[in-house]
Amino acid sequence: MNTRSSRDTASLPFTVEVTRGPMVESRHMVIAAISDAKGRLVRSWGDVESPVYLRSAIKPLQALPLIESGAADAFNVSAKELSLACASHTGEPIHVAAVTGWLARMGLGIGDLECGSHWPTYDAAARALAAEGKKPTAAHNNCSGKHTGFLCTALHLQEGVKGYISFDHPVQQRIVRVLEDFTGLDLSRAPVGIDGCSTPTIGIPLDKAATAIARFADPAKLGADRAAACLRLQKAIAAHPEMIAGSDRLCTAINRAAKGRVIAKVGAEAVYLAALPDAGLGVAIKALDGTTRAAEAALGALLDELGVLDEEIHRAIDPYVRPELHNRNNRVVGHVRAVIPPRTGVGD
Repeated sequence: MNTRSSRDTASLPFTVEVTRGPMVESRHMVIAAISDAKGRLVRSWGDVESPVYLRSAIKPLQALPLIESGAADAFNVSAKELSLACASHTGEPIHVAAVTGWLARMGLGIGDLECGSHWPTYDAAARALAAEGKKPTAAHNNCSGKHTGFLCTALHLQEGVKGYISFDHPVQQRIVRVLEDFTGLDLSRAPVGIDGCSTPTIGIPLDKAATAIARFADPAKLGADRAAACLRLQKAIAAHPEMIAGSDRLCTAINRAAKGRVIAKVGAEAVYLAALPDAGLGVAIKALDGTTRAAEAALGALLDELGVLDEEIHRAIDPYVRPELHNRNNRVVGHVRAVIPPRTGVGD
């Protein structure tokens, strides 16, 4: 694949179409950027220079201080737990058990998590919990693995575990510095919101998000320790894809099937980041209406265009990225498909 300059971009978003019978019933607009680790924009669609909240898609970068601080080794954090630290999990028993076990090993408990609670997002897990007459705890929160990682770092560095979700806490300030390193931006004036799990979420332009995840994919120029941390997280996610999401989730399906060739992470409001280690590229996606089905279809189409999807990966992810629409009688009545305009101009 030819890499191209930042001038080889498309000014308009591309669309994800929802068909029914012979016509398009709905359209989602998607902005996206593909970058290499040097910050060269390979291709883009739409306004990729305005800030976007990356939400949980940025979790692999948020997990780096867990390793770089020495906390992961100090508390014998396993590869499965490292994958969990990057997760937006479905609240299944394997996730809850891993969180509670990790907390216990540190002498902490569920009450130390400051993420709040919600019912498992995997329906069968939620129904099973309700059938037992139980209510969800903070361990069921989809971000509880990330929060346990934050607690692990704070405890190891003796920074205090109370209030670790505050923007001013050393745990969060350390993450800001990581994001600045990977994006090349000064984030001191970037917009800051509060995520669903109560941690800060920082507005970052999509082109810089693509660069950041490309550097995660190809960390050779980041220094030996940081490169080792990136590779350790990549291997953990690839080895334990069930921990980064869960049953019936695209993140788990693609990370399992790709076997390290793609490291993909979803974020709320239809954000996706994907690291492509072999190609040294990063892909950043945002569906402007916040619809996850659009971001998933866009991810599949862009990865297909980049030539990283083989038959095995297609089989695993096509139900998510090229879904059929069924009616109540289970008849196929339509499809969801991304429509990416072909390249035009000299050298295409």
